[in-house]
Amino acid sequence: VQLQASGGGAVQAGGSLRLSCTISTRTHNTYNLAWFRQAPGKEREFVAGATWSGDRTNTADSVKGRFTISRDVAKNLLYLQMNNVKPEDTSIYYCAVGRIASTAPYEYAYWGEGTQVTVSS
Repeated sequence: VQLQASGGGAVQAGGSLRLSCTISTRTHNTYNLAWFRQAPGKEREFVAGATWSGDRTNTADSVKGRFTISRDVAKNLLYLQMNNVKPEDTSIYYCAVGRIASTAPYEYAYWGEGTQVTVSS
């Protein structure tokens, strides 16, 4: 499984970004997908997760109501719509694939390289 995140960039507080993750395989329909983020000097943090089909999702309390995870199965893409962003959302954002729906990074075996999101006040 290969993953590639894109769509990051610089945005002002209150603005929006949409991150995309290209997933290279179509055969792991029992797997789960997730977005994590990691700021300098901090641990990697769960942001949102979804089943392979995208029919069930989970969002961290820190971004609930602002971020939405979604899935385009036909295009094999995973999205993270980020609205009303805040300076504390500044991080490198990673997409990940794992067998278990979990908020723990160690449960995910496959990771993309990440995309930088910088929010200015």
